[in-house]
Amino acid sequence: MTIPQLTIGTLHARYPIIQGGMGVGISLSGLASAVAEQGGIGVISAAGIGMLETDFNRSPQQANQRALRSEIRKARQVTDGIIGINAMVALTDFDELVKISVEEGADLIIMGAGLPLKTAEIIPPVEEGKRSTHAVPIVSSARAAEVIFRYWSEHYNRIPDAVVVEGPLAGGHLGFKREQLNDPAYSLESLIPQVVNAIRPYSEKFDKDIPVIAAGGIYTGADMLSFLRLGASGVQMATRFVTTVECDASEAFKNAFIECAEEDLVIIESPVGLPGRAITNRFLEAVSNKIKTPVCCPWKCLKTCDFKISPYCICRALTNAKKGFLDKGFAFAGANAYLNERIVTVKELFNSLIAEFEAAASA
Repeated sequence: MTIPQLTIGTLHARYPIIQGGMGVGISLSGLASAVAEQGGIGVISAAGIGMLETDFNRSPQQANQRALRSEIRKARQVTDGIIGINAMVALTDFDELVKISVEEGADLIIMGAGLPLKTAEIIPPVEEGKRSTHAVPIVSSARAAEVIFRYWSEHYNRIPDAVVVEGPLAGGHLGFKREQLNDPAYSLESLIPQVVNAIRPYSEKFDKDIPVIAAGGIYTGADMLSFLRLGASGVQMATRFVTTVECDASEAFKNAFIECAEEDLVIIESPVGLPGRAITNRFLEAVSNKIKTPVCCPWKCLKTCDFKISPYCICRALTNAKKGFLDKGFAFAGANAYLNERIVTVKELFNSLIAEFEAAASA
């Protein structure tokens, strides 16, 4: 079995690999364009993107919008490959960021942390022969996929162009209850066939191929092959792309992945009301010991965050970590982060993944 292409609507990626969006500032134009150049789908994360702007505290919304436009344009300057945007539905300015992504010609918008039920109103349908923006929701269950596809079908007479299924081994915020994280019934291996079956009637109704993308804990080319055999059309990988030369994070952030052990990967309770997987450090230990850090919130960037009772500002903590100030923040990471051993180029990583896939396929 040779490694297949990934087709999403009018988009054709040479390899079935989507680089997962990582906020705040971990996956920007540098990483996304490098992935796109290698034949994958590069993704810029819109989450907290304006926090890297000097005027964020004064004009947070304007800073977010300016930064997102700038990163999309930077990526376009260096690659003709496929560039996507990851936008959390829970973001207060989600609609505005989606509109900007469409205006700037993003090839796809991957939407998680909520159900993008009405986003069809601001993402135009894909047009054959024209560069269009494709809509790709993230789900953690077949039920969530069914809700989104049914709503779009009934209200807009269309359906999303692909769907990402994120399992409990992912990094960052997780769409599961803590007790579900180690339950085999909620494993990605169980979820992929369920989602494939759930959306099949909609694919048939609209005579449209809807690729299912597996995400969460996928690390090797052999993992990729396993999920393609389960019915996925591609995979989304984030953690393995952190330790690349082109990743937009600081060297200290990347080294946190290289230096961590399996037992350092812990589940935390995020201030936004969701469990999350991160690399433990002194900052998180202080949080677990109920040591509250001052919260200065220029605006409520996440709809579900109650900054008045939050022990810390999660966007500020993630921004600090991205910059290398890990004493004032922490790194979200997937369950296999401890496997990262050294920093490589994106090209080297793609070569490794392809070799691993081919070796597994011929075994």
